[in-house]
Amino acid sequence: MSSLMHPNRLLLTALCLLAVAGCQKSQAPQSASPPPAAVNVVKLVPETVRLTTELPGRVVAFRKAEVRPQVSGILLQRLFEEGAEVTAGQPLYQIDAERYQASVQTAEANLAKAKANAATSQARERRYKDLLAQKAISRQDYDDALASARQAEAEVAVSEAALTTARIDLQYTQVLAPISGRIGKSSVTEGALVSAQQAAVLATIHQLDPIYVDLAQPAKRILDLRRQMLSGALSAKESAPVRLTLEDGTVYSHQGELQFAEMNVNESTGTVVVRALFPNPDHLLLPGMFVRAEIQEGVRSNALLVPQRSVSRDREGRATTLVVNATNQVELRSLVANRAIGDQWLVEQGLASGERVIVEGLQKVAPGAHVTPMEVPAGTSQVSQAGD
Repeated sequence: MSSLMHPNRLLLTALCLLAVAGCQKSQAPQSASPPPAAVNVVKLVPETVRLTTELPGRVVAFRKAEVRPQVSGILLQRLFEEGAEVTAGQPLYQIDAERYQASVQTAEANLAKAKANAATSQARERRYKDLLAQKAISRQDYDDALASARQAEAEVAVSEAALTTARIDLQYTQVLAPISGRIGKSSVTEGALVSAQQAAVLATIHQLDPIYVDLAQPAKRILDLRRQMLSGALSAKESAPVRLTLEDGTVYSHQGELQFAEMNVNESTGTVVVRALFPNPDHLLLPGMFVRAEIQEGVRSNALLVPQRSVSRDREGRATTLVVNATNQVELRSLVANRAIGDQWLVEQGLASGERVIVEGLQKVAPGAHVTPMEVPAGTSQVSQAGD
């Protein structure tokens, strides 16, 4: 009987095992696919932006005059205060004038003598002319008298020129300011011997209001700007405004404007000097001072700007960004964006108006993934749903 019961037990055991397995299968949870990630996007809208560039520069005096003596002599007196404002024509130095005064007197005497000789010669020429008409003298005698009269007139002219030269030299004994401005320190003192047109400078005058700032702009940048202007992509004003930042980081209160650019490129630096003119009523800007200038180059219409936080660089250094297409799928785009405007990049190539760029949630997605986009303003730094 035990042999008949054995098959039934095996069947019963198998049925029990199948029932337990069925229960376990019915109780196991079914796996579900994750929902699309939420991301914040910015919709690109064409804008009109002002393009600016920042350049290093040096302050240069509007005018600079080096004061030198025009005559030689002993310096008797300095007639100005070092560092003071002087006006054009103001006496600065007095050179000993006695010798030059004597030269003027000598020239005056020579002129008087020449005039006396000229009067005698002219009178003789008139008498000889009458005698020639009466045929009382020969033609040769009259020609000699005429030549003598003309020679005497020439000697008068020479004497007058000598007197003028002597008077000029006498005037030069008082050294005058050639321009108005602020004068620096004097390199000589009373009692020094100075020479006519010497190489050493007595003092230097700088005109500081207005004042120049020379800026070094890369030649490559100038070429790019000119190409954009020729193509119509960039419009420029006739006079571009310029703002200065001083060495201590403060912004100069007065606005300047560009004057001109050099016609040649510096071979060693590859830059072109651009000169700007600034008002300087308080003399805050001094020659030689280092500054940084912001120049408004022009206006770009229909420009596309993307937040800098949405742009990254690949291994080759190319700019890339993630875009959500019409089917809410992520696409990787390569950009040409080399110019920053505030906290945004100016896009030259790679994006079009109306496209949606991911600005938050970049770490959650990859190209090809489907996402749930939420449009935010371009200036929004973070939205909690996408940023969490």
